[in-house]
Amino acid sequence: MSDLPQMPFPRRHKLDVPPTYRDLREHAPITRVRTPVGDEVWLVTGYEDVRRMFADDRLGRSHPDPASAARVSGSVMLGGPMGEFDTEKQEHQRMRKLLAPAFSARRMKALSGHVQELVGGLLDEMARNAPPLDLHEHLSFPLPVLVICELLGVPFEDRHLFRALSDGMAITTDPAASSAAMEKFSAYILELVEHKRRHPSEDVLSDLAGMDADDTEIARLGAGLLFAGHETTLNRIDYGVVFLLSDLAQRDALAADPSLAPAAVEEILRMTSPSDHGLPRYAKTDIQYGEVTIRAGEAVVLIPSAANRDEGVFDDPDVFDIRRATSEPHVAFGYGQHYCIGANLARVELTEVFRALFQRFPTMELAVPVEELRTRTDRLTGGLLEVPVTW
Repeated sequence: MSDLPQMPFPRRHKLDVPPTYRDLREHAPITRVRTPVGDEVWLVTGYEDVRRMFADDRLGRSHPDPASAARVSGSVMLGGPMGEFDTEKQEHQRMRKLLAPAFSARRMKALSGHVQELVGGLLDEMARNAPPLDLHEHLSFPLPVLVICELLGVPFEDRHLFRALSDGMAITTDPAASSAAMEKFSAYILELVEHKRRHPSEDVLSDLAGMDADDTEIARLGAGLLFAGHETTLNRIDYGVVFLLSDLAQRDALAADPSLAPAAVEEILRMTSPSDHGLPRYAKTDIQYGEVTIRAGEAVVLIPSAANRDEGVFDDPDVFDIRRATSEPHVAFGYGQHYCIGANLARVELTEVFRALFQRFPTMELAVPVEELRTRTDRLTGGLLEVPVTW
């Protein structure tokens, strides 16, 4: 069918989500669309539907015939199906159980003092430079990389290598290049894991090195953790700063009262939409949602950023408000059994950044208009290429 809506949908403004999501949510909240690679999928844009599907065991990341599965993009990370169809649920539970201690709320709280030190050091370095400077390179990128390197046991001096490999895996327009980057990234992780087997320490890669799994599985899991552990957080820092510097009254409120930082972080998580890629799922059996029947094997794409702007759940959902009071949590980290295991880590990092940044630089402003900020359109995680600021 050529008349299906075609992803990606245009945005009116860099900080907004595509208005097509609102139109679809109003008239067809679960509807067929065509992905950027030309495949048909079911698109889900409503808050309750997205939460329900995150929690539905009849949807998963694997497919019985991966070669025939609909794809969202050419990225090896989230472009299509992943995992073994027959054992996906058991493997998912096993991995979460293995990794849960490393990412527990208690361990993350204990880490917060160290993150505060890292933030302070990066802000000191920023202050030694004359503005304007690129906040992306001086804060948004190095902080989450420092933290995830320490947590996983990855040498920080390798950051430029795995940054390049992360970029390669996230390519959405070249499947061969994305797969090649994944293979190189996995080989790099495997070298580290083999070292950890000989010299274990208190880090996640040492935990993975001792698990009962084949090396391919361990390497891909480690690569995925390293990728997700810095890419998503750096985007939230970038966009959070842009939101706050687009409304200087809210910047000033946060500078005057840093105790607003946790609430500001939740609003940043709700509002930020670095990418319109969406999260693919595949039906394991026929599923009936209202009047919609999703057949076994068909693809479903969940759009958390659209769900987080659902006007039926959030008052004035397109308004950024760090004092927002709502009884419903956003779904930026997913929901149910697919709630992001790194959510506590991301919150610790973001809270320390936004507690300190405007205390240190209360007059910070964007050095260019928002409209002139350049975005990455051919990468899975999207995001900004740079965030020029002055003070």
